[in-house]
Amino acid sequence: MTTLTPYLLFEGNCRQAMEFYKSCFGGELILTAVKDTPEKNRIPASQHDKILNARLTASGADISASDWLRPDRTPVRGNTACLFLSGGTTQELKSLFEKLSQGGEVTDPLSQQFFGMYGALNDQFGVRWMFHTQAK
Repeated sequence: MTTLTPYLLFEGNCRQAMEFYKSCFGGELILTAVKDTPEKNRIPASQHDKILNARLTASGADISASDWLRPDRTPVRGNTACLFLSGGTTQELKSLFEKLSQGGEVTDPLSQQFFGMYGALNDQFGVRWMFHTQAK
């Protein structure tokens, strides 16, 4: 089954923000830095301490986040929060991706990454969506 969670993008302070949210909600926080992944070979060394992915799971809260890692794009209020669809089958994810991309802008086509199938788009209303599944 595909689930929907908020995904937050921070400007270098993801770790600090997610630790703050953990202090508020409790639960389990998993942080993955760029330097601890195969992506470190594709991302400049100046960004290796940034958070590639964070997830806080607590009773009543499920929040995912990362630091902004797109030097070709500028974070502005409005594109630093998005809706994150994860899990389910590859076909379910592709179907939702196709439907939500109608009239919108695909920023990251669905493709296989080291962490699973991933893609992102801005829908026709300007809402940012991210997609991920580990299903083959």
